[in-house]
Amino acid sequence: MFISNAYAQAAGAADPSGGLMGMLPIVLMFIVLWFIMIRPQMKKAKEQQKMVSELAKGDEVVTQGGIAGRITKVGENYLTLEVAELKDSPVEITVQKNSVGALLPKGTLKNL
Repeated sequence: MFISNAYAQAAGAADPSGGLMGMLPIVLMFIVLWFIMIRPQMKKAKEQQKMVSELAKGDEVVTQGGIAGRITKVGENYLTLEVAELKDSPVEITVQKNSVGALLPKGTLKNL
């Protein structure tokens, strides 16, 4: 006969901590992931939300797209930025509040 017989193994005593010890590396990896990646990202998002909620008229900002300007109007979801001045009339654009990437110190736009 070409096929050998297969026999079932005898049931041995199960290790009571075997399942828990097998899960330990996965739990440790999740804890390390939490402290290295997720927690700092949540902290950064909270700081961004705080900065966006405190924006006021006259603040100088840079959008995430790299446009620098001074806030002239603040709405609930949108801002109006003055980005340039042509022949005594300002050039203004409207952007979403969440697109603001950074708040600049006062007077930064005069130096650009």
